[in-house]
Amino acid sequence: MSQTTEPGPSSEIHLRDKVVVVTGASRGIGEAIARACAAAGAAVVLSARKQPDLDRVAAGIREAGGTALAVSGHAGRADELAALFARATAELGRVDCLVNNAATNPYFGPLLDCSEAAFEKTFETNLRGYWHASRAFVQGLRERTGARGAILNVASVAGIRAAPMQGVYGMTKAAILSMTQTLAFELASSGVRVNALAPGFVDTKFAAAIVQNPMLRDQVVNRTPMGRVGVPHEIAGAAVYLLSDAASYMTGQTVVIDGGLTLF
Repeated sequence: MSQTTEPGPSSEIHLRDKVVVVTGASRGIGEAIARACAAAGAAVVLSARKQPDLDRVAAGIREAGGTALAVSGHAGRADELAALFARATAELGRVDCLVNNAATNPYFGPLLDCSEAAFEKTFETNLRGYWHASRAFVQGLRERTGARGAILNVASVAGIRAAPMQGVYGMTKAAILSMTQTLAFELASSGVRVNALAPGFVDTKFAAAIVQNPMLRDQVVNRTPMGRVGVPHEIAGAAVYLLSDAASYMTGQTVVIDGGLTLF
C-alpha cells in the first residue's frame, strides 16, 4: 500500500501570514479567541451585530500591535455573511481560517415550553449561521488553487450531555458537532480541516443566567472537579492550536474544555 506524506510543517504554534474570520467576536469567548489569534500573528476579521463593540475589540488588537478589521453583520443571514467574506478578501487579500462562534440563547426554561420564535432564532444563528459561513469560506478557498484552510466550530458541552433549561441551545450545539464531523470528512481532500471546541461553563455575559445565579453556579461548580467555572482566555489557546499548522493532522475532532465537568 502506498503512502503519501504531507510536507512537515513546524510544530511551532502560530498564525503568522494567516487571515482569520471570527464571528461573535465582540465579547466573551469570541473576543478572547480573536485577541489570541492576533497575538499569534494573524490578521483578524471581527464580526458581530454591533459595530461599536467590534470597534472596541479591534482598537485593543491594534494597540497591541496586531491587525484587525471590524465588520458588523448578522451571523444567521447568508447575504450578510457573504458580504463579510467579500470585504475581508477585498481588504486583506484572502481568508485562511474561520471561527464559527456567534450564538444566541434567548430562552431559559423547559424544552417543550420554548416559543416558536425563540426556537427559530436559536437555530438561525447557532446552526444555519455556521453552515452559511462555512459555505462562504470554502467557496473562497476553492477560488485559490491549492489553498488550504481550517474551520473551528465553537460548540458546547450542552451538545454532549443533557442540557436542562437550555434544551434548544443544546440541540443546536449537538448538531454543530455532527456538522463538524461531516464537513471534516467531505473537505479533507480539499485541504480543509474542520474541528470543534466544546467549552463548559465559562464566565461570560452569554452564560450569565447560570454563572451569575449563586444557586445554579454552585450546582455547576460542585459537579466540576476543578471546582470553578472557566474564563474566556482558557478557551482561546486551544483555538489557536486547532487553527495553526501545528494541528495539520487533526480534523473532525471535538476538544472539550470544561474543568472536568463531563468526566462523570
